[in-house]
Amino acid sequence: MDWSIQEVARIAGTTSRTLRHYDDVGLLPPSRIGANGYRYYDRSTLVRLQRILLLRDLGLGLPAIAEALDNETAEARALSGHLGWLRQEQGRLARQIASVERTITALEGGEEIMAGEMFDGFDHTQYREEVEERWGRDAYASGDAWWRGLGPDGQRDWKARTAELSQAWIAATESGEQPGGDAAQALAKRHVEWLTGVPGTPAAVPGGDIKAYVIGLGEMYVADDRFGANYGGRDGAEFVRDALRAYAEREL
Repeated sequence: MDWSIQEVARIAGTTSRTLRHYDDVGLLPPSRIGANGYRYYDRSTLVRLQRILLLRDLGLGLPAIAEALDNETAEARALSGHLGWLRQEQGRLARQIASVERTITALEGGEEIMAGEMFDGFDHTQYREEVEERWGRDAYASGDAWWRGLGPDGQRDWKARTAELSQAWIAATESGEQPGGDAAQALAKRHVEWLTGVPGTPAAVPGGDIKAYVIGLGEMYVADDRFGANYGGRDGAEFVRDALRAYAEREL
């Protein structure tokens, strides 16, 4: 079964013009061209379109999306990485919805508004206790100030960079790379450089025990499914852990 370009545009919430542009730049060729010259899309191209739209929502540009798609051809594994991001966003939105519902109920009932409950889910502070427990109050305070200082555009760019790094790890895992190999170690180097961009962490603090920090993070990726989902699941998390450990032992 396949679908016409008009049908795909309608069900995907996009436009025929956008789909034609994706074809023109080589991002989403149709599965066939009909005798009438119309583009048609089959199941596999719809899955590819779903991935494109997910990556676009994460803030990636078309060249980065193309690279991510080319690097990770295992659709189910790639989508599992996207799913981890979506679940995090789902949890945040659920807290926002509940917060707004409580405010509406209070306003309509003439009740006192609980200020402490009004903004749950509106930023990343729900992780405060966890971050402070793991790395201390100064780490959270520095990271929080840095994140807010980025502004909307900077935050979007950071999320896109993070998503691109996650996709690169998933692709490396799928390709059968060895954790100690050149490709994986180049990724580990990128990963550590990414970590050093967050103020307050041992990776960014002069004199911090960055080696122990990097190795510990790798173990946490495996132990905590929330992190493992960013790398395609447990197998991907274990690959990242082993690559980071090898890099830390050799370079840090």
